[in-house]
Amino acid sequence: MENETVKETVSKNFIEQIIEKDLAEGKYEEICTRFPPEPNGYLHIGHAKSILLNYGLAQKYHGKFNMRFDDTNPTKERVEFVESIKKDIKWLGADWEDRLYFASDYFEQMYEAAVKLIKKGKAFVCDLSAEEIREYRGTLTEPGKESPYRERSVEENLDLFERMKNGEFEDGTKVLRAKIDMASPNINMRDPVIYRVAHMTHHNTGDKWCIYPMYDFAHPIEDAIEGVTHSICTLEFEDHRPLYDWVVRELEYPHPPKQIEFAKLYLTNVVTGKRYIKKLVEDGIVDGWDDPRLVSIAALRRRGFTPESIQKFVELCGVSKANSSVDYAMLEYCIREDLKMKAPRMMAVLDPVKLVIDNYPEGQTEELEVPNNMENPELGSRTVPFGKELYIEREDFMEVPVKKYKRLYPGNEVRLMNAYFVTCTSCEKDEEGNVAVIHCTYDPASKGGNSPDGRKVKGTIHWVCAQTAVEAECRLYENIVDEEKGVYNKEDGSLNLNPNSLTVMEKCYVEPELGKAQAYDRFQFVRNGFFCADCHDSTADRPVFNRIVSLKSSFKLNP
Repeated sequence: MENETVKETVSKNFIEQIIEKDLAEGKYEEICTRFPPEPNGYLHIGHAKSILLNYGLAQKYHGKFNMRFDDTNPTKERVEFVESIKKDIKWLGADWEDRLYFASDYFEQMYEAAVKLIKKGKAFVCDLSAEEIREYRGTLTEPGKESPYRERSVEENLDLFERMKNGEFEDGTKVLRAKIDMASPNINMRDPVIYRVAHMTHHNTGDKWCIYPMYDFAHPIEDAIEGVTHSICTLEFEDHRPLYDWVVRELEYPHPPKQIEFAKLYLTNVVTGKRYIKKLVEDGIVDGWDDPRLVSIAALRRRGFTPESIQKFVELCGVSKANSSVDYAMLEYCIREDLKMKAPRMMAVLDPVKLVIDNYPEGQTEELEVPNNMENPELGSRTVPFGKELYIEREDFMEVPVKKYKRLYPGNEVRLMNAYFVTCTSCEKDEEGNVAVIHCTYDPASKGGNSPDGRKVKGTIHWVCAQTAVEAECRLYENIVDEEKGVYNKEDGSLNLNPNSLTVMEKCYVEPELGKAQAYDRFQFVRNGFFCADCHDSTADRPVFNRIVSLKSSFKLNP
């Protein structure tokens, strides 16, 4: 019907449903979300889901988004990781504006919060060793035993905790524990440790503190101080939620945040564990945390992935309560879809062999106009040099062709892309019997790749002009692990590495325009895939290109 209004049904995930219910009931005037990484390594593709989810919710509901470093553990935290994380998040498109925070800025408030719990009789200083605390904790089927130090007086606990802060005790000799319930079916509630002694220099506070809060105690305090309304985290924290709620309740925050858990993003056959990546870096198997074979956000950026492709990938993965794995091919699908209309299509010969057009005028060159992307006319066109000697891909010639081979072989005519029809006449070989030069003739009337007499050719090959070609290095990547064996060796837990994860093509030839490529510039190399100028190694004298992804995939997006 003409005047009938059709309403689109928009499906909301369970987190959006919770937020909308809270807003409708007036629990919060506006929402505030946060992304709280610990700066002890580089972020990976799994973190991208959390970043974009938290930022996206704040945007959708016109709320605030906090960027907060959860730097309560100085053992492995470094300024290098802080800076890399900030760079990654900005690149992904999440803008925290002026809302950048550090958990370590709240150490004084966390200390005061611990003192408040002691005064309420809800925390005590314990002298048990870490091993003894584990023994006292009990099991999933047996309750724990109370610490012999559990009934210390408030005064004694206050005195001991202050002396812990003042540096009177060695690491591991004393901890502060919450006093909750050693018989709780949830082991996290069995008098958990909330402060420990650690004489370590902190990247942000230096040597001011020698006691540091535990994550489960610090995190809800950080959220409450910052006014976070919905503390969105992954499923492994579901069993920690009762402790999160206990902390904000006992500390009597007027507007306690709400923790909500969602399923992590698992990619098949990739390495995300920081311990494993650190070993790969230290052993020189990869050239850093941003090696293009890894799936850290820095590595994906260096390889040539776009923020838009990762945003699309996260969107396709969705938000749920159930853990599941996603095939890496879906991430590749997203970058292909993103680049196919916006990347210029250039000619590059990765495994070159010389082609000589015997009847082309000696010393002559010409400029041919070539579209930058035939599917997207808005990208315009460019001119490409053409001459008597060219480079073509070695696989585009066979002296004795196999059945249905449509490219160059003696007597066969093919189209040089956007140029002319050529007919192969002969070839020259080197001392080892390898084809060194291919000879052909061209039809001057077929300029632009079409014959005036209407004859058809079945094969089209790309090329670059030998006289003006730029020498380049191209790096072809496969999965760093052997997909058939799986990521981890079942016997010793080591990685099943793929010896062919990197192939370096050192003497490629590319058209002159590619010699001007800047770091992160992306192109489609005709028939060879999508490539990106490497941000570390590519120079004006010698461009280096990383293959982002090949052109074809078996992955199909379900309608």
